[in-house]
Amino acid sequence: MAPKGASAKSAKGSKSKKTTNTPKRNDTPQRSGRQEVTDVSAKIPLELQQLLLNIFRSAFPSRFGSDLKPLLQEVKQHLYNRDFLTAFGKDEYLEAYVVRWSPSRALGYLQIFNDLEDHFRPIHKSSPWTVVCLGGGAGAEIVGLAGFLKQLVQEDTPSGEEESPESSDAAVSAPKFEISAIDIANWTPIVTSLQTAITTAPPLSKYASAAAKESNVELLPPHLFKTASLQQDVLTMSAEDLSAQLQNADLVTIMFTLNELYSTSLAKTQAFLMRLTGSLQQGSLLLVVDSPGSYSTVTLNGAEKQYPMHWLLDHTLLSVPKDAKSTADGPEWEKVLSDESRWFRLPEGLKYPIDLENMRYQIHLYRRLP
Repeated sequence: MAPKGASAKSAKGSKSKKTTNTPKRNDTPQRSGRQEVTDVSAKIPLELQQLLLNIFRSAFPSRFGSDLKPLLQEVKQHLYNRDFLTAFGKDEYLEAYVVRWSPSRALGYLQIFNDLEDHFRPIHKSSPWTVVCLGGGAGAEIVGLAGFLKQLVQEDTPSGEEESPESSDAAVSAPKFEISAIDIANWTPIVTSLQTAITTAPPLSKYASAAAKESNVELLPPHLFKTASLQQDVLTMSAEDLSAQLQNADLVTIMFTLNELYSTSLAKTQAFLMRLTGSLQQGSLLLVVDSPGSYSTVTLNGAEKQYPMHWLLDHTLLSVPKDAKSTADGPEWEKVLSDESRWFRLPEGLKYPIDLENMRYQIHLYRRLP
């Protein structure tokens, strides 16, 4: 399984003009046939989006030097050759990949989580909301979820009151997230660095003013946001091992990973989705985000026929089980939301040392039935 975003096509086609602290916005949405394209306008405060970008700068401060460009070229070449073990085999490769591609994705994912908030309710405040990110080692999901939780905490803070989750009342009522990232590569150092950057105040200059020091706080307190990383190939995980990771999950995400799994092995991916189905509790949500349909197709029996990724996914999740004993035994999932093409567009005013990119994606949300 390739880690998320690690497609040979995207590696070869990733081009960007050199700009200074300015996001790219020159992507023009294209229509494929009759496919409708939904343009998602940002509803997230600019300040929060900038805070998420700052997380990456705080987590990997030494990675923005002159050696970044050659490192990225090496990583892209390995991805183009589909040599994922080499591409993600060294810490410097992992860090280069993260600071280049994860920030844009993190902002896009924050928008997605914000759009889906009504489907996530209730996010229980008596126990942590558990999220498992399959293929999520590069941290975009983690940082996006941190931004989403920050919004929830702010919503729970009465107007006019200062946000202080450490207080006794806030500590009890504030939502809590527990996030696990499962990936084929060892992303544990990356996840640990991002966790630290999210839950500790960013470093300040020794010349910072007293006011700046007083207002310098962490994005989230550690007791509200916990992460873990597991190195596993989901295509070869046993049903028992997968169940141990997913049985308490409220949400499972597969972001820019499923099409890579299908490309690796259609049969293994279908079997994995069936094991995933058997591992999840009633009411659990499965969120799949990937490249739009025209770019996410799978060839069966050589080049004879291609199927859109979302069709394969629906066929696996929404079909009546083969062992159904009666017509009353229906599908094990219901589709809650589906859109074959959306754009997330970056707002003006964001600052980051590397070009940021708009994100085009397809999105599918499913809920586990009894």
